[in-house]
Amino acid sequence: MTDSTPPPQVWHTVRARDARALIRFLVDVIGFEETAVYGDGDVVHHAQLSWPAGGGIMLGSVRDNPDDQWPIPPGTGGAYVVTDDIDAIFERAKAAGAQIVTEPHHTDYGSYDFALRDAEGNRWSFGTYRGEPRKA
Repeated sequence: MTDSTPPPQVWHTVRARDARALIRFLVDVIGFEETAVYGDGDVVHHAQLSWPAGGGIMLGSVRDNPDDQWPIPPGTGGAYVVTDDIDAIFERAKAAGAQIVTEPHHTDYGSYDFALRDAEGNRWSFGTYRGEPRKA
C-alpha cells in the first residue's frame, strides 16, 4: 500500500449487460467518480467507480463463460450508499427516469432514505444512516 492508496474498504460488485450505460448512469446521475475502466468496445472487463465519501463499486460486463470465476447475474445486486445529499440524488435519478422503489422517507432508526432500481435491475438504497459505532 502506498501513501495514495486508500485503506482497506468494502466494495460492492455487479455484472451488467450494458456496463458502459450503467457506468454513465452511476457517474452522470448518481455522482460516483469514474476511477478506472478497462475494456474493449462495448465490453468492460473491470471498472472502478469511487464514492466521494469513501468506498465504491466495481463492475464489469456479464461473461458468457462457464469458467467465469465471478458469476454474478446482472440485476441481482443491491447496495446501500451513505450520503447526506438524499434529495439531490433523488431528484437527479427521478429526472433521469430511474425506477424509484421508495420515495425519500424517514426511518425508525433515524435515517433519511430512498431506493431505486437501475436499468439492469439492481437495487440501490441511499441513506444518511452511517451505522452504529463498532464495539470495543
